[in-house]
Order: sequence, then C-alpha cells, then structure tokens
Amino acid sequence: MIVGAALCSAWASAGNEDRVGSAGASQLLVNPWARSSATGDAGISSVNGLEASFVNIAGLAFTDKTQIKFNYSNWMGGAGIAFNSAGIAQKISESDVIAVSVQSMNYGDIMITTVANPEGNIGFFSPRSNVFNVGYARTFSSSISGGVNFKVISESISNLKANGVAIDAGIRYVTGENDHIKFGISLKNVGPVMRFKGDGLAQQVTYISVGNNASLEERSATFEMPSLLAIGGSYDFIFNENNKLNLALGFTANSFSYDQYRAGLDYGMTGEKVGFNIRAGFVYERGLLNAENRSNALVGPTAGFSLDALVGKNKSALGIEYATRFAGVFGIIHTIGATISLK
Repeated sequence: MIVGAALCSAWASAGNEDRVGSAGASQLLVNPWARSSATGDAGISSVNGLEASFVNIAGLAFTDKTQIKFNYSNWMGGAGIAFNSAGIAQKISESDVIAVSVQSMNYGDIMITTVANPEGNIGFFSPRSNVFNVGYARTFSSSISGGVNFKVISESISNLKANGVAIDAGIRYVTGENDHIKFGISLKNVGPVMRFKGDGLAQQVTYISVGNNASLEERSATFEMPSLLAIGGSYDFIFNENNKLNLALGFTANSFSYDQYRAGLDYGMTGEKVGFNIRAGFVYERGLLNAENRSNALVGPTAGFSLDALVGKNKSALGIEYATRFAGVFGIIHTIGATISLK
C-alpha cells in the first residue's frame, strides 16, 4: 500500500514540462555499471551490491562480503567521451555494508581558441566531470533494507569549475516464500544548487576616458541538480535451483526531464563452476518513438550479459560484464567491465 501511494503521488506531481532541460550535472543520470544498465535501470527493487549505489542504494545491503568493480563506457558512442568507473563495497557486520566509488567522464583534448587566435595553435584543454560516492546500507529485518549515498560532484574546463554535493536515499521491501517479490523506492540527486566559478568569468576592460585597464568578473547563474524519484517492483521466476528469470518494472519521476517507464529481464544460469546471465531492457519516455520530437539521445533498448567464474569453497565470483545502449545518431554505447565478488 505504501509503495502504491508513493507511485500515485509521483504520477500526479512529476513531469513539470516548464523545467525540462534547466538542470545541470546531467552525468548524475548516467548509469556507469554494465549489469544494471543492461536491464534499462529497471532493477530499482532487485539490483544488489555495488551497482545498487546508482539504481537504489538499499540494494547495497545485499553485498555478500566484498565486491570490487571496474567499468568503462564509450559514452555517446563516437563522441569520444571516456566514462570510467571503479568502486568497492565491503560488508562490515551482519547487517551493515559500506561502499566507495568514483566515476569520471573525460571529454578528450579540445583546442583552445580566442578572439585573437580563432585558429587555435595555443594549446589544448581537457574538460572533466567527476562524481565521488560514499554509500551505506543496512538490513533492518528479513524484509526491509535501506541506505543512503553521499556524492561530491566536480565539473571543470580550462578556466571554470563547479563543485557540489548531493544525497541519495532508498528502501527495499522483500516478500514471498522464496523472497521472490520485491519493491523499491529511491530518491536521488537531492542537494543545493551549483555554480561555475573561475578565471573564465573575468574580463579585461579599458576605460577610454582615463586610459586605465580594469578586470571585471561576471556572475554566473546557479543551476540545480537533476533530482528524481524512482519506484519499482520485480518478480523472480524460479525454475529450479540453478535457473531463474527476474522481471523488473520501474517508473522514474524526473524533476527536469520527461518521466520514464522501464522494463527489464535478467535470466541467470548457475553451474558448478560458472554463472551466466543474459539481460535486456527498454526505457520509454514521451516522444521517444518520434525522431523529430525525441529529447533523449538514448532511444530505448538495452542489452547485455555477464560471465562469472565461481572459485574456492565459498564460490566467490570472478566475472566479466558487457552492456549496450543505443544513442541514435551518436551510435552504440558499449560498457565493459570486471567484477570480483568475495563471499
């Protein structure tokens, strides 16, 4: 009932078209991890471990012992943006898990041009966007877990920089005879406004009347972060001890972009020494199917797989993962990575 009431509230209040496109720090909306992005970020109630730091921090509580991840994406296909991510999650008690991760977008080297040097040849600069995360999650009972994630955001070009902080919070409810029914709610990217500062806002002017030079600093406008509310549910179809299909559905109420509807499938097979998962998803928002009215570079479908070698007496997993997202005219986004999950 609580989840249903929250969903109705989000449905009624979200999607303010007057605010579409007016937020900044849009890298906070990009999932850096392959396994969860392959299902279209629909696993709001089902993603476990370090990847839950992005989807729903409550899922971090389901880390077995230690998990280490490294992922890379060629963001926006052929745009030349390298998106690197790394993190570690550690269980510190029977109920508590902490995690630290970092994401970095490198836009490559861009030629410096000025009014006096429109052709460049005076050097290059490298814009960057970084997010540093510290997360904590706890299992409160056999059915309820929750967590909170703190973020430090940094954006910079050659002579301007903006810094900010934000917070995520989430909760998950699990029920069913085999814990196969799950519900989750996540509130993300809530924090104060950001503002660019730096030498790039300073201008040299000459007062002709007195012949003196002066340096004037322009004021930059503040911008908000892309806050959102995500609600989802999932159901595990358990065929036998080694075969399971997870169906996940989600709704994202975005404060500064169109609301999104998500669906994902994750089929897993576990053998004596190897585990294999194949995944697919779809993300729909208003105007997505009309190329002329589309406001999102991502066109909807997602897919991927992972392969885990199960080693040792505890069946710790050493895995590789891959996901693909489609960005229309920008091309195909590939995300590859490796995961070490110790039990």
